[in-house]
Amino acid sequence: MLDVTAMRDELRAHYDLAPSMELARAMADTHARMDRVVTMLDWAVHAPYVAAINRLKRERNAVVLAHNYMPPQIYHGIADFVGDSLQLAIRATEVEAQVIVQCGVHFMAETSKILNPAKTVLMPDMGAGCSLAESITAEGIAEMRARYPGAPVVSYVNTTAEVKAASDICCTSANAAQIVAAMEGGTVIMTPDKWLAQNVAKQVPQKRVVWWDGACIVHEQFTPQDLRDFRSWHPGLKIIAHPECPPAVVAEADFSGSTSGIQAWVERERPEQVMLVTECSMASNISDSLPEVEFLGPCNMCPYMQMITLEKVLWSLHTMTGAVEVDPAVAEPARRAVQRMIDLSRQLAA
Repeated sequence: MLDVTAMRDELRAHYDLAPSMELARAMADTHARMDRVVTMLDWAVHAPYVAAINRLKRERNAVVLAHNYMPPQIYHGIADFVGDSLQLAIRATEVEAQVIVQCGVHFMAETSKILNPAKTVLMPDMGAGCSLAESITAEGIAEMRARYPGAPVVSYVNTTAEVKAASDICCTSANAAQIVAAMEGGTVIMTPDKWLAQNVAKQVPQKRVVWWDGACIVHEQFTPQDLRDFRSWHPGLKIIAHPECPPAVVAEADFSGSTSGIQAWVERERPEQVMLVTECSMASNISDSLPEVEFLGPCNMCPYMQMITLEKVLWSLHTMTGAVEVDPAVAEPARRAVQRMIDLSRQLAA
């Protein structure tokens, strides 16, 4: 386990990390991308870490891939590429830097390593897991195959390398319906998110979609009544739900999509008031670019995503620790499943 006191002592011995209003003002252009949600006083605390990380990235030939659920100081301050799971998976195949720092949860870092076996992939906190990834194993995939012989297995990218390796193809919330529709046969197995699978089943009625009993601890907390209550309090409110929410919640929403889909919808429609039924950082990261839009709650914080901090990113780059490794025997079939997803997504978009 990381000795936090020793880590902080080591970092302060090498970098000036004291809050600095002078540095905060000098980095005002970066702060402008988040000043609606990050005060100048808070930015004075973050700015020294952002400056140190960005300097180390150049020294280490490193890039930062950050998920849309990262806090604003990471998303806007140090990320070279941001996006949803599909976008980050594609970016991971395109980066030229030798080092990738994954600001997200562990399965995302594994995916980057699977796609870049010769590169160093750093995970700032190895404990940043995922309730979905933990809900399914390769043995669970075998159980589903035995129950539905011949049915292809489409596994959410929110899974371990072992589960990806046991699957036929991966999907994300952005492409799940298209991937399922493209599968051969009448029955398709989806793992591990039962709510995503049920929402996809409504979009692809020509397929019999069967699923594993997993769920996201963030999105399963929302209820249809939450949405109805907010509509009654704010007439005209537009509600956008992530497809990891239960179908009854999605049915109450005006739109449902992946994090990239959510962002695109809000940028296109620009409603006066909107509620994003997903992880809280999503609204924080796009609010400054949409000053005319008022973002309302509720939202739920992902405890795993919040484990990634500027301090831990700086430590991983300073020490080059937290390298993710995947057994080559697992990585090869896992790579095929992820690459099939990427290739099919590009083909369907063409």
